[in-house]
Amino acid sequence: MNTSIKILKYLMLSFFAGFAVSAKANVNLPAIFGDHMVLQQNAEVPIWGWAKPGEKVTIVCSWDGKEIEAQPDNGARWSAVLKTPPAGGPFSIVVKGYNTIEFNDVMTGEVWFCSGQSNMEWTARAGIDNAEEEIKNANYPQIRMFTVDHRTADSPQLDVRGEWKVCSPETMIDFSAVAYFFGRELNQTLDVPVGLINSSWGGTPAEVWTSAETILNDEGFAQAAKKLNETPWWPIRPGQAFNAMVAPMIPFHIAGALWYQGESNVIDPQNYERLLPALIQNWREEWGYDFPFYYVQIAPFKYGRKYEGALLRDAQRKAMKTPNTGMVVVDDIGNIDDIHPRNKQDVGKRLANWALNRNYGKSDIPVSGPLYKEMKVEKNRIRIFFDYAENGLQAKGKTLTHFEIAAEDGKFVPAVAKIDGSTVVVEGKGIKNPVAVRFAWDNIAEHNLFNKEGLPASTFRTDDWEIALE
Repeated sequence: MNTSIKILKYLMLSFFAGFAVSAKANVNLPAIFGDHMVLQQNAEVPIWGWAKPGEKVTIVCSWDGKEIEAQPDNGARWSAVLKTPPAGGPFSIVVKGYNTIEFNDVMTGEVWFCSGQSNMEWTARAGIDNAEEEIKNANYPQIRMFTVDHRTADSPQLDVRGEWKVCSPETMIDFSAVAYFFGRELNQTLDVPVGLINSSWGGTPAEVWTSAETILNDEGFAQAAKKLNETPWWPIRPGQAFNAMVAPMIPFHIAGALWYQGESNVIDPQNYERLLPALIQNWREEWGYDFPFYYVQIAPFKYGRKYEGALLRDAQRKAMKTPNTGMVVVDDIGNIDDIHPRNKQDVGKRLANWALNRNYGKSDIPVSGPLYKEMKVEKNRIRIFFDYAENGLQAKGKTLTHFEIAAEDGKFVPAVAKIDGSTVVVEGKGIKNPVAVRFAWDNIAEHNLFNKEGLPASTFRTDDWEIALE
């Protein structure tokens, strides 16, 4: 073949390649939109993507057949709003521009965003109680699961890697166990499709899940972030996971968020009292509405420094002052020798109880064990009052354990504690003028105080004295 023919052939190939590129599918959407997805029911659900500026984009949903138009801006981004019907499906959605994309087996139901570190990421394959039976029975075609791949970024990203999967033994085994058991409880109780988005990464501190601006513009947060230790296994820089694993999900419409994290923040546990509410506010501001946020308190474990686990648990308790939140206590189902307790079923169920009670009208479902409310000094005793104890308290054992009491000198001694209706009366040998009480104030405290509904009390202290971590 002579040179001129080679050039001609090259030019022809280039022309047809260029033509193919120009004619190639141009309208596209982020990965969160796909076959088998769940869209939030009875809602105005944003849908968005990219197309050539000037390209007319139309969206048609099979539930109403209406044609919705969108116009790409000069940055090639377009968006529209879908008005979704009550829970149901399967539906189809057709997005058309110069090309056509069709999504099939689309359901409408309840969508929850699930995040945190390893206890949220933990799968049945990694090991949970009764794993073989749970995996075998995981045939719930109305539950759809989306796992976000681990990624980091120094600025907010537009897309993630992941895909929606129908719940089956083959897909459940590698999905977040806590999220699955939460979704199963909702699906069985409400009989609606449930969409679960798992965006979690073992070992990650809360700072990486919060926008960098939120952390770096607050001196306390910025100083705490500097204490985080470098590791080859997960990121520690503020905003890195938020940018790559949360921001691309926004503004996908969610019913609420679940959070299981805190173990990696025991390095500066008292900072968490402000940090968790800041993360919640950050996410809500980005999404544009105050969705429910339910989280799991860390379990007792043999942490290195005395009190750091107790301080973190108490900080999580105090974070419940944030409106529209709820906390699950797992002191009774943890494992002080394993930072990854294998009973994920009850964790998911307790998270679901918050949602069912607060968001889905099941007001008869109990949501929390006793939470410290206030104290009252009665001569040489202190009476402790609790929220979530209206029907009374119980000790799972002959006597209450893990109460301490102190006078003004700040020296705590083991206390004798007795249940009196929905309160606990505490006194200590040699303490004539008590001023403070602490409960389950130890990294590995596995106490026996529950409400009548059988849910455990949270760690607490009534004092605000400085505690030196040893």
